[in-house]
Amino acid sequence: MTALFPPGISWEPAAPLSSYCPEPGNLAGVRHIILVLSGKGGVGKSTISTELALALRHAGKKVGILDVDLCGPSIPRMLRAQGRAVHQCDSGWVPVFVDQEQSISLMSVGFLLESPDEAVVWRGPKKNALIKQFVSDVAWGQLDYLVVDTPPGTSDEHMAAVEALRPYSPLGALVVTTPQAVSVGDVRRELTFCRKTGLQVVGVVENMSGFVCPHCAECTNVFSRGGGEALARLAGVPFLGSVPLDPELTRSLEEGRDFIRDFPKSPAFPALSSIAQKVLSGAPARLS
Repeated sequence: MTALFPPGISWEPAAPLSSYCPEPGNLAGVRHIILVLSGKGGVGKSTISTELALALRHAGKKVGILDVDLCGPSIPRMLRAQGRAVHQCDSGWVPVFVDQEQSISLMSVGFLLESPDEAVVWRGPKKNALIKQFVSDVAWGQLDYLVVDTPPGTSDEHMAAVEALRPYSPLGALVVTTPQAVSVGDVRRELTFCRKTGLQVVGVVENMSGFVCPHCAECTNVFSRGGGEALARLAGVPFLGSVPLDPELTRSLEEGRDFIRDFPKSPAFPALSSIAQKVLSGAPARLS
């Protein structure tokens, strides 16, 4: 494999890990690929990607996360996997396994940075080349779901990801918005992107949908409410649910904890569990 990394990103292949290498074929063993998209930043794509992966894992599925948000790789921290090494085997790069059971695997440019403060200062072609290399050279083995966390927007990196993943159908998009009209307007353009690129929309998630007071359980609609559901209805795509602002969810992400396991009484827990169940029950039929 050809290294693509400029100064500031280091990758030294380790000795072949034959006993740990997944079966050959890279994405050939992945049943369902879901891209987590939004037309804007700050709506919580990485949060939804992480919690969806954890919920699917607790449902007994084997899950991979491909973090192609090259300039903001936050998922390694959210899963307490910072500083882990990426190794090489005969089939390519071995993703980082988050748990001892190896039920969640993760690949991110965050593992290739010399320090957490390094910035990825690349032009589009270099970013696109790394995304394509992540798709072709990471040996995922057998997975039920591969969740792809994408950067904001609808431009080069998204096209590179869609085109690189297109041969490995089934393929679909989960679109994340916040409730307010400014966010919904940007996310509407993301739905247009999905339509133009032939991506089937698994559904829309409305994140940061109200704040539930941890003391009195009253819900305050900080960013309005219902914009995501209205958008899904107008676009004719499924609405998967609303996730409230939740201090316990924030805490779990900051500490790299398993929110689905550790905070079952949190206000966000039923919403995230319901979204995962809808993906499990509906996505296989739509994406098969």
